[in-house]
Amino acid sequence: MKWIKKQKNHLRLIVQIIFTAITNGYVLGFSQGKIYRGDSKKICVPGLNCYSCPGAIGSCPIGSLQAVLDSKNYKFSFYVIGFLMIFGSLMGRFVCGWLCPFGLIQDLLHKIPFVKKIKKLPFDKELRYLKYMILVIFVIAMPLLLTGKSGYGKPWFCKLICPSGTLLGGIPLVYKNPGLQNTIGFLFKWKISILIIIIIFSILTYRPFCKYLCPLGAIYGIFNRFSLYHYEIDTDKCTHCGACAKKCKMGIKVYENPNSAECIRCGKCKEACSKGAIHSCILKK
Repeated sequence: MKWIKKQKNHLRLIVQIIFTAITNGYVLGFSQGKIYRGDSKKICVPGLNCYSCPGAIGSCPIGSLQAVLDSKNYKFSFYVIGFLMIFGSLMGRFVCGWLCPFGLIQDLLHKIPFVKKIKKLPFDKELRYLKYMILVIFVIAMPLLLTGKSGYGKPWFCKLICPSGTLLGGIPLVYKNPGLQNTIGFLFKWKISILIIIIIFSILTYRPFCKYLCPLGAIYGIFNRFSLYHYEIDTDKCTHCGACAKKCKMGIKVYENPNSAECIRCGKCKEACSKGAIHSCILKK
């Protein structure tokens, strides 16, 4: 029984590791320093997973969204938008908590001991709106409005901000390709700086990128209240003791708002509730 309980407690971590390994399973890419370009690259994966990662066998939905916003190929444009809507309406931010490779990296960084953890950063509430601003400005507006001579925009979020692309794509490719090492400029150093800052904050506080910066989390968060998979509170059992809120690393008062846009469905609140008042459900009552 103890073994079964221990495995249950580690279920989310196991799923995260397996999904990350599957979606970044092109091992030759890491050894050769080349990007996989097979047919599966036309398919999006649900989490933030850089197209340029040598091991990636699928495309990041945020990168794909930027690439097709001004595309004349409406079929593919609708595919990306439809993909996000389907996963959002089915799971909401369950994707963030269970299926996102960069979410896993942040989780592992936060497990580093001997560092005093910060539950909430100053101006936490205001900072959480940043991810929506990044979604509107860098993911949608700039690719649409800032177009080159070809008439196509650039993936500005990937180019200027995305730490997942830097860690999983940029660094491995630069390391394995001497030609790229000679062309490193300010932009790469800028992104390395962003990555270092996010790594440091991920050690100090739980998932800062997910809380404050991730546009994919912003999209899925919009669907949390309406997604097929959701949380429900049994009001007959809930005593408003606050145990769930204390356990929640995303800083949510679960007993008041179990389907907050910030919830990544990690399940820690359910474990903390001694009354069994929090349930995950597939269908609405």
